[in-house]
Amino acid sequence: MIDLHAALQRHFGHASFREGQAAVVAAVLSGRDVLAVMPTGSGKSLGYQLPAVVLPGTTLVVSPLISLMKDQVDELNRRRIAAAALHSMLTAHARREVVRAARAGELRLLYVAPERFASEAFMRILEEVTISRFVIDEAHCVSEWGHDFRPDYRRLRDAAAQCRRSDQQPGRPPIAAFTATATGDVRDDIVTLLGLRNPEVRVAGFDRPNIALHVRRIGAEEEKDDVLPLLVGKRRALVYASTRRNAEAAASTLKGEGIHAAAYHAGLPEEERMRVQDAFAGGALRVVCATNAFGMGIDRPDVDVVVHMNIPGSVEAYYQEIGRAGRDGRPAKATLLWFWRDVATREYLIDHASDEKRPRRTLEVDPVERARRKEIEHKKLRHMVDYAETNACLRATILGYFGDAAASEPCRNCANCTAGTTLDVVDRTLLRKILAGIARAGGRYGRRRIAAMLAGEIDDLPEPLTRLSTTGVLRDEDPATIELWIDAARAAGLVEASSDRYRTLSLTPIGRDVMAGRVNDVKVCAPTIGFRLSASGAQRSSLGVRLASLRGSKA
Repeated sequence: MIDLHAALQRHFGHASFREGQAAVVAAVLSGRDVLAVMPTGSGKSLGYQLPAVVLPGTTLVVSPLISLMKDQVDELNRRRIAAAALHSMLTAHARREVVRAARAGELRLLYVAPERFASEAFMRILEEVTISRFVIDEAHCVSEWGHDFRPDYRRLRDAAAQCRRSDQQPGRPPIAAFTATATGDVRDDIVTLLGLRNPEVRVAGFDRPNIALHVRRIGAEEEKDDVLPLLVGKRRALVYASTRRNAEAAASTLKGEGIHAAAYHAGLPEEERMRVQDAFAGGALRVVCATNAFGMGIDRPDVDVVVHMNIPGSVEAYYQEIGRAGRDGRPAKATLLWFWRDVATREYLIDHASDEKRPRRTLEVDPVERARRKEIEHKKLRHMVDYAETNACLRATILGYFGDAAASEPCRNCANCTAGTTLDVVDRTLLRKILAGIARAGGRYGRRRIAAMLAGEIDDLPEPLTRLSTTGVLRDEDPATIELWIDAARAAGLVEASSDRYRTLSLTPIGRDVMAGRVNDVKVCAPTIGFRLSASGAQRSSLGVRLASLRGSKA
């Protein structure tokens, strides 16, 4: 009988398990196939690392990123646990040494990328290694509904079948699949596509209550440069961006404000990426501005802030990335800078299959399957847009997406549960005119065209919008400001957008009541950044004044 607590203390230095860990470890040790869904920051890697040090043979771990493998191997070796990774960045001598150690049975854990199983030479090497457990980390990658689908994961079912068990029993080694982000559809896919046999499925709660969730609406790209240093401050932070250029621009902005920051993305030399990762993991670098490849497996416990400069491609990706914050249990903050035009960038990345994380050598996907995959990605992006625009509790929205029974509102630790003020008569009049414009548009147009119509900028508008009773009713307002008000009305539940890619607007029942004056006590998070005019045309505020007040506060 294995004393798991003694093994935990001896090998990992922990006096006790975190919630959910002991059950997963026991399941993996039982010899059954296992699917474990555990939130980022819950210590899911211990679920296979502890069994690896007490079972005979080698635990084979399939991991999607070199940076993820390197981080985990470095930490295991620091704890005097024999582990190694086999990947393309190793020198020929280093690869030969890893292969020698694996063949000799010297490794407790061997990390490999899924692409490695396409190599006949590697499969021949694997025949000489006795495998205790076949572990698949980031297992959502096997599913088309997962946020980081990788066709190479489809090889793993057959690869596992060719492995030799360390306990001399017939058949393949037990498979243990781990992920932090899996809806019910993804979990079903993982079980089917990996061929898990009567698996023990362990799904821990998704909630990270110590992370305060915020969505900050942005009226212009330039505002991000002003807001970012305020959000980061003097804290340890991760800043995520959708493109390499945006990641570098964010790092440049922070460095211009005297904040120690560096960029990380696939376009940098491998040596620079490793330098940035090591400096951040070691505490020498306070802020990393990165594309979404950075952070997987990074176990820096004291990240206080996660900022998304651009909208992520899915709720799964967002949840996983904000999960880098607050791993030590202290309060942390995750802020999404919500700018509608960023959606177009994401749509472009989906349509052009631009994924910086994906290796060049990958399985071919036929055109029909590729088109189906793009449609799935667009649907998931629309779910993320719904999160950005919701007026409901942000935490309950995320938990509900994953089917977590703990989803309830208000959470009292997200922007939507703690914000919103009753509008004064001037702002209420302005809002009613905007709602009237949306109603007159008849549910056929999106926010940009409706804002242009209300502002009287009709040159490029469809003819029906140029002759409405509301056309030009807010000609003293800037269209960008009107768009911010439309966003605020959506967040307050007064306006809804269609679920297709066109996002046409219409009023909700309560929105119609506000427009008609039947409801006056309406709470809306009015736009607070950007130049805007009152309904009468008098200047209300400017970006400089707003930012000056922000810099003078602790918020």
